[in-house]
Amino acid sequence: MNVFGEKWSFTSFGESHGAAIGGVLDGVPAGLSIDLSMIRSELEKRAGKGQTGTSPRAKNEPDEVEWLSGVMERTKDEGQRTKELVTLGTPIAFIIRNQDARPEDYEWLRHNYRVGHADKVYELKYGIRDWRGGGRASARETAARVVAGCIAKQQLAAKGITIRASLVQVGAETDPDKFAETIAAYQRDGDSIGGIVECHINGLPVGTGEPIFNKLQAELAFAVMSINACKGFEYGTGFGGVSQPGSAINHISGGIAGGISDGSEIVFRCVFKPTPSTPKAGVKGRHDACVATRAVPVVEAMTALALVNLL
Repeated sequence: MNVFGEKWSFTSFGESHGAAIGGVLDGVPAGLSIDLSMIRSELEKRAGKGQTGTSPRAKNEPDEVEWLSGVMERTKDEGQRTKELVTLGTPIAFIIRNQDARPEDYEWLRHNYRVGHADKVYELKYGIRDWRGGGRASARETAARVVAGCIAKQQLAAKGITIRASLVQVGAETDPDKFAETIAAYQRDGDSIGGIVECHINGLPVGTGEPIFNKLQAELAFAVMSINACKGFEYGTGFGGVSQPGSAINHISGGIAGGISDGSEIVFRCVFKPTPSTPKAGVKGRHDACVATRAVPVVEAMTALALVNLL
């Protein structure tokens, strides 16, 4: 399926080296003013502008959003004649054109499968695959998620709910001041490294989530684990809690008890594997030395989409 959510749904479409990627949003209320500067900023973070070890393609794509439906421009301030983009309550459709696609770089994949990628299983499942950079399996698709997530975050912010994610570990390194040099070292060696992103949710009202199959942590994990290269999710005491006695950690909830928010700050972490396609592995193409750096805004986006549906 390419649809996330039922009450507030996001449909993702497009391939890595196709004409465009994009999305359709349904369930967004009318009258929501869209912060375009926020969307531009988050797309730049996802593209890794100014970051070390980012795919050259990501830096070259302008990622300009074209709004096709569901919004209209109106005058915000009659005196200064400033404009704003406002939702109409109808389905919102948008596209981001692929302007730096180079399918010829992946010509060798017509008859070859990359180790650690979805190439082979896609072909086994569907009988056909888009070998141009992985098609739908490419992280290029996450740009559309960021746009959708920004709109969801703006709706949540109106309710006093904030979402903030950050990179907290690269390989074994936990000092943020050393992340860039760590990634650069792997890049110089033609290799890659993984990382951990931590996310903080504040302002979520007590009672969000259900006690059995729609537990809050389950919905968050479902959303975050759908992100490319994400290999693990933990909240509260997480995996580290297994080595601690219950008497020492029984007060740590992570903001969730019995699948329901308890009103305190929610903190979760997710781990992203190293990029399997590297020059050291003999793989051609434009790749990231550490995908976790660009995953931060995507984690925020998917978190927002999960929460706006639960609320």
